[in-house]
Amino acid sequence: MEPLNDNTARAAAAEDGVWPAQRHSILDWLITDTRNERFIDNIFVEMCRRLSEAGVPVARATLHFRTHHPQWLGARILWRTGLTEAKITTFGYGVETTPQFQNSPVNVIYSGSEEVRQRLEGLPKDAEVNSLYLELSEDGLTDYVAWPIHHTFGKRHVVTFSSDRPGGFAEKDIAFLRDLLPALTLVSEIRLKNVMARTLLQTYVGPHASEQILAGATTRGSGVTVGAAIMICDLRDFTSISDLWPRDDVIELLNAYFDAICDPIQRHGGEILKFMGDGLLAIFPLSKPTACADLLQSIREGQAAMAALNAQNAGKGRPVLNYGVGVHVGDVMYGNIGSSKRLDFTVIGPAVNVASRLETLTKDIKRPVLLSKAFTEMAKCESELESLGSFPLRGLGEPVDIFALPAEDATQAG
Repeated sequence: MEPLNDNTARAAAAEDGVWPAQRHSILDWLITDTRNERFIDNIFVEMCRRLSEAGVPVARATLHFRTHHPQWLGARILWRTGLTEAKITTFGYGVETTPQFQNSPVNVIYSGSEEVRQRLEGLPKDAEVNSLYLELSEDGLTDYVAWPIHHTFGKRHVVTFSSDRPGGFAEKDIAFLRDLLPALTLVSEIRLKNVMARTLLQTYVGPHASEQILAGATTRGSGVTVGAAIMICDLRDFTSISDLWPRDDVIELLNAYFDAICDPIQRHGGEILKFMGDGLLAIFPLSKPTACADLLQSIREGQAAMAALNAQNAGKGRPVLNYGVGVHVGDVMYGNIGSSKRLDFTVIGPAVNVASRLETLTKDIKRPVLLSKAFTEMAKCESELESLGSFPLRGLGEPVDIFALPAEDATQAG
């Protein structure tokens, strides 16, 4: 273990506001040798391992982060002695209102405290302390300390350390751990912001487009030509529903509709490129051999989900939601389009136009899902579908052969 016994010099340095109070290899490693590690949980595990090897009696440690995620309020990274990988737990919105969180030491730190310290050794089971302390004590831990991790713009996260050594942490151990906080702050903020950037991009433009953007595809006009099965879906008569129903009900209806249609698309490898009011555009790249079959299965599962949703809506006295879907296949230009300062990562091309025209045609022929012959031939699914004949599509010179799902599989297009 590196020398930790120069308490006089350390105390003087801390009093003078000098950081670090004592330079050591773990601090050097955090500052200079973690640049190639992308994930904060891996850095955290390695840091705890190094602390243990240096003789700092850390047996359990956690990092608590608030995130910008559509489903999760935050996450906890947990390390314990013997673990080679961290255990990551996510927490949904609303957890901050629960008594367990309200009474937790983590909430004390989030609420403004700069340190929480609790001796755990010999706590009686009926002690009037937080249940976390009792659990840690029963697990053989003897001491607990928590500190804030201050990120920019007032963002506050939490790190905790627990010891299993009789007597808990010595003051030199606490000083050693406290000395790591500024470096851990810098290292964690960089990784957390990377995670947030990736999460936000995936949330708003989809996983594939987000990877392209993060890889540097940010120049207007940059893009590639890809083969894709294309799906465009749109609600029917939603403008009148929006005019007649309260705002919150409209938002709830719209979100439930998107859940019903989108979950199967994402589950089967499709990429939702954009929401357009009450419509959406999704593609299934043909680089995956089962792309067309995956799209067709997504539609069928989406129809089943919509039927269940409409049954629920009817039971609540809410309107039934009707929709139209157009499906085609072909090459599309996939990339950045827009103004010089505001870009959209999307697909364009004749194949997208055909899918859009087919979706519009569902209104006229009262079938909810229309598929082009080009798609059915590639998917080899003509025997499963109903041929409706040839129809002229606006902007196209020749009529297009069109297929539909059998009537018993379909939901009224409206």
